Amino acid sequence: MTGLVVTWAGHATARIEMDGVAVLTDPLLRGRLGHLHRVAPTPGRVADGLSAVLISHLHRDHLDLPSLRRIDPGVPVLAPWGARALLAGAGRRAVTEMHPGDVAEVGPLRVRATPAAHDGGGRRRGPRGVRGARAVALGFVVEGTGTAYVAGDTDLFDGMAHIAPRLDVALLPVGGWGPRLGPGHLDPTRAAQALRLLRPRVAIPVHWGTYAPWPVTARAAYLRDPGGAFAAAAAVLAPGVDVRVLAVGGTTVVALPGPGDHTH
Repeated sequence: MTGLVVTWAGHATARIEMDGVAVLTDPLLRGRLGHLHRVAPTPGRVADGLSAVLISHLHRDHLDLPSLRRIDPGVPVLAPWGARALLAGAGRRAVTEMHPGDVAEVGPLRVRATPAAHDGGGRRRGPRGVRGARAVALGFVVEGTGTAYVAGDTDLFDGMAHIAPRLDVALLPVGGWGPRLGPGHLDPTRAAQALRLLRPRVAIPVHWGTYAPWPVTARAAYLRDPGGAFAAAAAVLAPGVDVRVLAVGGTTVVALPGPGDHTH
């Protein structure tokens, strides 16, 4: 058996390692973003040795330019169509813009952009979007020996049932950075409903428990509860899925079938 390694660095930032390649999703590695303050430690070294960075959309909690500047500028960035000029202006030397359905190669891996039911960000979202750019929101399927789905920000959509014929792991958003979720997001119950469409072997809840508006209280229910609430809802709605609730900085290894082993 070989392994697919996932480290959750908080919010929508996750390091995925497979087949000798590491990619990082939506890096947000700062202690503060505007009025948001980080309430969980920032893991060290998650940005080391990367083969690519995946940017799902242009809201500032997913495309954080100061966090990107902490990553070697030569590391390729895969991002929604319309983000190239913004990223090049921030010093990124290799940017691949993608529409849903586009595929990019990252070493031995194939990264396929998928749709997302979410406003992708830009001028209309004011301070929540990166000003001066418009782009759709994406998810990503990372395919190698195993298959991982990174939803980015999304609500339920019918096409989830056709994201991939086989998923070893799905990283699904289950919360946010405040007590209320706006449209285009999954809460714990809707994320559990998504499992019935996606049918992954393993699910990891992300996009919760990391940032909060000032004044910060780490005991707030919206910081503390979404991961467990997702696991509880999944046990009822998708009991065959192995839900792994990680602490920020936590790592899990998803075993993958070796040659000739086609169990799922």
